[in-house]
Amino acid sequence: MVSAGVAGGARAVARCDALGAPPYSDTREGLFRAYLTPAHVETVKAIGAWMVEAGMTVRLDPAANLIGRYEGAEPGARALMFGSHIDSVRDAGRYDGPLGVMLGIEVAAALHAQERRLSFAIEVIAFGDEEGSRFPASMLCSRAVAGTLPADALGATDREGIEVADALPLFLRHAGPVLASTPQPAAADAMAGWTPEQVWGDGGFLSARRDPSEILAFIEPHIEQGPVLEAEGLAVGTVTGIAAQLRFQAVIEGVAGHAGTNAMNLRRDALTASAEMILAIEHEARSAGGDIVATVGRMTVLPGAVNVVPGRVEFSIDIRAGDPARRDCVARDILDTIAEIADRREVVYAIERVQDLPASPCDPRLMALMDQAIAAYGQPPRRLVSGAGHDTMVMATLCPTAMLFIRCAGGISHNPAESVTEGDAETALAVLRAFVDRFEEDFLG
Repeated sequence: MVSAGVAGGARAVARCDALGAPPYSDTREGLFRAYLTPAHVETVKAIGAWMVEAGMTVRLDPAANLIGRYEGAEPGARALMFGSHIDSVRDAGRYDGPLGVMLGIEVAAALHAQERRLSFAIEVIAFGDEEGSRFPASMLCSRAVAGTLPADALGATDREGIEVADALPLFLRHAGPVLASTPQPAAADAMAGWTPEQVWGDGGFLSARRDPSEILAFIEPHIEQGPVLEAEGLAVGTVTGIAAQLRFQAVIEGVAGHAGTNAMNLRRDALTASAEMILAIEHEARSAGGDIVATVGRMTVLPGAVNVVPGRVEFSIDIRAGDPARRDCVARDILDTIAEIADRREVVYAIERVQDLPASPCDPRLMALMDQAIAAYGQPPRRLVSGAGHDTMVMATLCPTAMLFIRCAGGISHNPAESVTEGDAETALAVLRAFVDRFEEDFLG
């Protein structure tokens, strides 16, 4: 346990560090914390205890999101919500997601230390899933809270064939008993006999949906995951919005055959065709310029034998830009190029669009308050767009949103080398506390 005498920003960083190893990781080497796993259970226990220490009541919602609440002057008041996610990618850094949760807790802790109650409540939410690293549906938990989870996400299974409907009751049974203010052990026992449809339905997972009348705004502190703040010598910046995202799954079918007997000029090699397509994807994005980015981050080659010409390849395509129209234009060019390559190389292709997230602008009034809070701390305000996706873009369908970016060394993220200084975390916390004061005075005034 980190000493209560440590400054809030430093304590937030230290707690993220503490959560970077077993039992808070599902792997012994490196950090990997997936949704509804034993590491998720242990992480909820630790963060729940820190929330209680900060003067908050704690509960788990039906989607296994951890929520701490620091009550306002009047019980039941609407809440200003801080938060981020606590799951991770494989071989992850320690601050992407958890730092936002820890800083939210420190905002409540500072109010608690002053015995100060506001005209609104402070809530801190630790979303169980944002990365989609276990089940193939990213931002699963924030979409449940916002009420935007589509029906086709409800049958999600992991690589072992385990459904959320099976994993959720087990998680609640193990995590619930340590949270005194949650009735989840009883809920878990009841769910044990439910069908998947019941677990997912209005009495189960989807009951995590919040009423818009309960939430004043959602604020997500987050590492930048980019190099801009560091390059300009700034600790923090105000996010203007989150780029639009498109994701596709491509399947390329050639003809598998013996590597020693198939002449080069007669091959219909799915892998070499895919390689040309992937280079073309990179070329199209580079040629478009601006903030357009395109990535192939996952590939499967079948049959996967050293002496067999590959007959089938599957790969992902991720395309992002601040302007949805530019993103869609580049996407069309990429798909047209893939079709041309497939035709020329005599392979069959199929491409499925698996995700289409629109650009998500932050609330102008909240951005102005964040700029003011940054300036009050002596730093020039800096606005920047986020190329990465965040729970904020989902929560924007529920309430006004804002983000505070925090400098990270080299802009490195989704990597064990991810790094944040205690000083920058202290600056971020000071800005958030100033933001809360301005929120009460100006946003609600």
